[in-house]
Amino acid sequence: MKVVGVGCGPGMLTAEAVAVIAGASLIYGSARAITLARDVVPPGCEVHEITDYRSLRSLPAHAVVLSTGDPMLAGLGYLPGEVVPGISSLQVAFARLKVPLTRAVVVSAHGKDHARAVADTREEVLRGRVVFLIADPAFDVKALAAALPPGTRIAVCEDLGYPEERIVVGTGAEPPAPRGDLFVVVAGEF
Repeated sequence: MKVVGVGCGPGMLTAEAVAVIAGASLIYGSARAITLARDVVPPGCEVHEITDYRSLRSLPAHAVVLSTGDPMLAGLGYLPGEVVPGISSLQVAFARLKVPLTRAVVVSAHGKDHARAVADTREEVLRGRVVFLIADPAFDVKALAAALPPGTRIAVCEDLGYPEERIVVGTGAEPPAPRGDLFVVVAGEF
């Protein structure tokens, strides 16, 4: 099996990802991942939307599994087989904010304990790191802001790579608010 990162938005497929997808006869992915790769899926390729992530380990060896962003950043990189990296939301957010990736610490709150993610973010920010927080639609940016020193910079990065991309920077005292469900948060001194 090959797990292929399709990037975090349209037009972010790497040449390697395009080659693997173009040669596939069986593809699985989320609706969003399939949409991002649709233009390079070959005619006659069998394409399935993933309905049960637990069953992915039992796919045939020739299957290609699409992962939004990069499979190794809270993606499907845990599956057996080869991983083809993609352009992640971390890379795009830090590039847009002009923050060196060497300062990054990743915290995931996506489908996980939000209170723990807030505590981990606070700890890393106090250590001088810039936190890239993978959020889910229920993540409360105000709760994060309340846990950080008031002058800490916080960026909400929404719909990265899409035409409606939006990045808003505030502080712990005046945090930005997400408008939609597809967002990440960057917090620290940047």
